[in-house]
Amino acid sequence: MNVSKETEQKIQQLQLIEQSMQQFLMQKQSFQTQLVEIESALKELKNSEKAYKIVGNIMVSSKKEELEKDLKSKKETVELRIKMLEKQEEKIKEKADKIQKEVLKEIKE
Repeated sequence: MNVSKETEQKIQQLQLIEQSMQQFLMQKQSFQTQLVEIESALKELKNSEKAYKIVGNIMVSSKKEELEKDLKSKKETVELRIKMLEKQEEKIKEKADKIQKEVLKEIKE
């Protein structure tokens, strides 16, 4: 089967897109893990009287309100990053689908 140079380039493009998708998934999983940890910390914070914050290698007593505010801010940031990654992921999927259809059409001809 003869495949044109253009089709070969599109196939290579698809492979690069697949690698990008894998990187996005890894980043997204990392942020989702952080989100779960933050939500867990917020839940525990509500049930405790004393609050501590890890700074470097030590745990320091902290005001519960300040710690809660900090965790909520981190949660918001992580959620925004996840949404951003999902949007980028969707755009890449659309591009990959388009290229894949073109390649399949060219191969069938």
